[in-house]
Amino acid sequence: MAERGRNRGRRGGGRAHGSSSRRPRRVRRGEPRSRLRRGLSVSRSSGAAKVLGLSTTRRAAVVAIVVCALAFTIAVPLRTYLSQRADVAEQERRQAELRGQVAQLEQRHAELSDPAQVEAEARRRLGYVMPGETPYMVQLPEDDRGNPPQQDKEAPPRDSWYENLWNSVKRQ
Repeated sequence: MAERGRNRGRRGGGRAHGSSSRRPRRVRRGEPRSRLRRGLSVSRSSGAAKVLGLSTTRRAAVVAIVVCALAFTIAVPLRTYLSQRADVAEQERRQAELRGQVAQLEQRHAELSDPAQVEAEARRRLGYVMPGETPYMVQLPEDDRGNPPQQDKEAPPRDSWYENLWNSVKRQ
């Protein structure tokens, strides 16, 4: 009985020392255990390959094709998303610019609602005078508004487009 109690405390349960419930022990002198374990792991991992009939090279090729397909599937929507994000940023910048212009125009509208401001603008920009006033125009040397622009001494001949084309072909 003492022997039975001692064996129960071990892994094997109530069985005799040296026996295992999981697999029988092979006793071969020429074959090491690592070779057996390697053979078992290879046969377990290649079970899926045997079912599909694929070698490791073919499995790697299939995995590469699947990864490429996923990359191409993701690339187009990602490119679209990034371009739309850039468009949104551009439109927000444009919107801020237009809001600034609207603010300036509203300020200008408020200025021009005053009749005195309108009269001053008419006098300054358009040269209007009230009846009975004498206008004076003072021209300074730096002010070239009154002088007509100088034209070139030799103005190019104004021929029709087909004459210009023919003359350019004829010169070459």
